[in-house]
Amino acid sequence: MEKMRQTLRVRKERAVLICTIPKGAARHDDLIELKALAESAGAVVVDKFQQKISSINPATYIGKGKAQMLAERVKRYKAEVVIFDNDLSPGQIRELEKLVGVKVLDRSELILDIFASRAKTHQAKLQVELAQLEYTYPRLTRMWLHLDTVAGAGGATAAGVVGGIGTRGPGEKQLEIDRRLVNKRITELKRELALIDKRKLREIKGRKGLFKICLVGYTNAGKSTLMNALTDAGVHVEDRLFATLDTRTRRFRIEGGIEVLLSDTVGFVRNLPHQLIASFKATLEEAVNADLLLHVVDVSSCEAPEQIESVNNVLREIGCTETPILILINKTDILSKRDIIDMLVTLYPEAISISAKAGIGLEKLHEAILRMYRGADVLVRVRTQQHNGKVQSFLRSHATILGEHYLDGFVVIEAKLGENQIAELRRYAPDALELLC
Repeated sequence: MEKMRQTLRVRKERAVLICTIPKGAARHDDLIELKALAESAGAVVVDKFQQKISSINPATYIGKGKAQMLAERVKRYKAEVVIFDNDLSPGQIRELEKLVGVKVLDRSELILDIFASRAKTHQAKLQVELAQLEYTYPRLTRMWLHLDTVAGAGGATAAGVVGGIGTRGPGEKQLEIDRRLVNKRITELKRELALIDKRKLREIKGRKGLFKICLVGYTNAGKSTLMNALTDAGVHVEDRLFATLDTRTRRFRIEGGIEVLLSDTVGFVRNLPHQLIASFKATLEEAVNADLLLHVVDVSSCEAPEQIESVNNVLREIGCTETPILILINKTDILSKRDIIDMLVTLYPEAISISAKAGIGLEKLHEAILRMYRGADVLVRVRTQQHNGKVQSFLRSHATILGEHYLDGFVVIEAKLGENQIAELRRYAPDALELLC
């Protein structure tokens, strides 16, 4: 059984999926998402079922009798891996593997495996490795078999070479060596990621003068497709879960020469492992420091409302409760989902229906972003010298000019301006700005 646990990746293995629900609760469609996750990891799903349980068994989670029933299904379908939609303890995984005779994974381990296969950049690889090690640390079960147990006899033996002077005595168990090695690597990764985080934060804070928009949403909701539709960013797009792990930021022109910054982020999922949220802190800082969040919702999913709540839970966890959010109901060109579209519009009346792929509704999105960028209209009067081109240029590109009067080398301009641009205008004309209403 130890050899099973050496390989954490699910690669074209025959998988049985299981989701447990409390007795009395209605059956639901959780296995739809688990099936998609398993297939994204490379597994072939040969069987899936939901199992009602009255209470969680501390040894096997589902009870010994149900575990034996699971073993029969594994044997019948010649499965090589069992995947739970629940999170299991190390002891439960160990006992289940003894009973069913194949590798057992829980939801978190499966998601971590998918992230590991998707990571392309150095930063993403470090983030995923850290998340995997922090998940693995309390679950170590002799996964590094190449290391010898350090025996106290020492001397010329292989164990003595590993331990050396100062380790003679009762010896050190393999598990203790594994934990020390993992702990050391976790420390190294945190140190390296902290340096990357600092550079990333400096980069984000250096964008102070620009309006920052961040795309968030459930995995495979169409964020990267929308990013390409709005900015021609050329971001990789693929119809699979977690196709994009790396953040990309591009300039986005909305109207009259006004440029904002648009960033894409890693997709969220229900019960996203906390280790991943912590590891991807720098990536998620784009959302934390944004002036506006565009929450992209996949209307083709029957679980769209639940996915919205899952994304909101992650946003609350990373501290985005005060940031304005605009919901975008994406993939509306799928007319068979008209009932879900109508339901979401009723629940979120401010939402905008779009299709990033077909280009539907993008003009309305531009207008909504411009309104959020500008804020409520304010009437202003500015008196500045005629040669002060910065003030006049700013007003002509950001405001609606209502009147201009030239007098003794000065120009008085009355204009309608968004309240969010008042602070920027004050930098150009600190003593010559008058708010009319």
